[in-house]
Amino acid sequence: MKHASTWTRAHVYVPVHVLFGGTHIHAHLLTHSHSHRAEKERAKAEKKERQEAERLAQQATDRVAEVVYLDVNEQDRYEPQGDMVRIMSRSRTGRTMVPVAELGRQYQSGDRVWLRGRLQSIRGKGKSWFLVLRQNSFDTVQACYFKNVDDAEASQKMIRYLKTLTAESVVDLEGTLVDADVKSCSVKNVELNIHRIHTVSKADAILPFEVEDAARSEQEVEASQNTERPFPRLGQELRLDHRWMDLRAPANNAIMRIQSAVCQLFRESLYSQGFCEIHIPKLIAGESESGAGVFTTDYFGTTACLAQSPQLYKQMAIASDLPRVFEIGPVFRAENSNTRRHLCEFTGLDLEMAIDDHYLETLEVVHELFKHIFTGLESRWAKELNIIREQYDSEPVAFTPDPCVLHWPEALEILQYEGFDIADGMQDMNGAMELALGRVVKEKYGTDFFMLDKYPSSIRPFYTMPDPEDSRYSNSYDIFIRGQEICSGAQRCHDPDLVEKILQEKGIEVGDGLKSYIESFRHGVSPHAGAGIGLERVVFLYLGLDNVRKASMFPRDPNRCTP
Repeated sequence: MKHASTWTRAHVYVPVHVLFGGTHIHAHLLTHSHSHRAEKERAKAEKKERQEAERLAQQATDRVAEVVYLDVNEQDRYEPQGDMVRIMSRSRTGRTMVPVAELGRQYQSGDRVWLRGRLQSIRGKGKSWFLVLRQNSFDTVQACYFKNVDDAEASQKMIRYLKTLTAESVVDLEGTLVDADVKSCSVKNVELNIHRIHTVSKADAILPFEVEDAARSEQEVEASQNTERPFPRLGQELRLDHRWMDLRAPANNAIMRIQSAVCQLFRESLYSQGFCEIHIPKLIAGESESGAGVFTTDYFGTTACLAQSPQLYKQMAIASDLPRVFEIGPVFRAENSNTRRHLCEFTGLDLEMAIDDHYLETLEVVHELFKHIFTGLESRWAKELNIIREQYDSEPVAFTPDPCVLHWPEALEILQYEGFDIADGMQDMNGAMELALGRVVKEKYGTDFFMLDKYPSSIRPFYTMPDPEDSRYSNSYDIFIRGQEICSGAQRCHDPDLVEKILQEKGIEVGDGLKSYIESFRHGVSPHAGAGIGLERVVFLYLGLDNVRKASMFPRDPNRCTP
């Protein structure tokens, strides 16, 4: 008689009557099934362990250890590649880091050198790798690594490390200079064959934007928009949110150097004209400018202000028998002006001087000052200007040998001829008027730099000396570059009774700060005049930039107080 049959989990053919009747056989088969399954799991686990061990072994082989570099005389003991252990001033290594700009000049083919730079780019495939290192934003050099067939293991280790490097990291590199023809770098006649390379500070693999994109001109970006690979437009807010990255672009970096140069030339000229540098307080008891917003702060239970200018203290310096003074310092204006030429904090270039007869004495000093700045920038900072002008187009500022001074009535006549409504002639000029005036002055007098005086008294600060012939006007002046104002100044009102009268007329209360100021005049003071210049405005207009924020390292405006 045939019996029905079935399959067990172990796929063993067993008669049904054995399954249901032969309990000892049933137990034996189940034991055999569990044992077989356990064996398979054990084999699988062993394979997994073996693979993990092999992976860890390979990882250990591939791993590039950190390098503690202590002494150049012992460097053969250190791995030639690897991240540098955090530099914590453990030792003086004895290495001499050379400037990239000197490669191919002071250092020639065959020289072995160390340098520290930022990794601008890296590309490689297989046996050949090419790096570009950047120093000081401007200077670049190519470095190369080629696989050594005689030491394949060491070469492979170096290549594995090169693959881990990220753009914008700071690296130390030792290499031998060889003759080359590299068109894409500032150092064109030599390149470096790499012996050692160590990351000093590693940059994130993903950056807010590429420095290369920040360095393109608007014309270049615009021209790319209809191509297959358009260049990205970097918005102003993105740039300012990561300003340290934006300033790595050569032109933006050079703008900061031009800002520094303007300060240097400002000091040079005024020192040569007998001025003394002073430093006035920035926490003051009251407003120093009428009509300008002020930032207030708690000062031990009383209210203090951030100085809107050094004006009052410059004048008190004259009363202190310092006949010619200047200051370079921060100025704070709480004005909700969201324009391309206004900032809430800027750097003031201020000067004040005693005069003998006429405020034109001060305008002559200021003219000599700006002549020194303009000629100095073009002759001594030509490299930086050339780099800036590759991205932001501009021409040198044209100026006259002697001061070009227009009077208020002449300016109004020009503006009226240009179609502007000047009303009663007592209103301040707007931006469009200033630009139109600048254009006409350039055509008529051949200068981008001019002075306009005799402003209406009603639109000038309380400390401005009235015109002796018509008190509706004043002995005040503004100075312009390319049709935009960069400086305001005036003969100051040094008569204490007249100051109090003007304050009353303008409805300004005489607070504690003004009391000291007026009192200094009651003790005798020389007639004097001065000027307040905005550093960022000068740089912005001299370089023909589209926004004053480009001329400020970390700009402050009504919407930005970071970074």
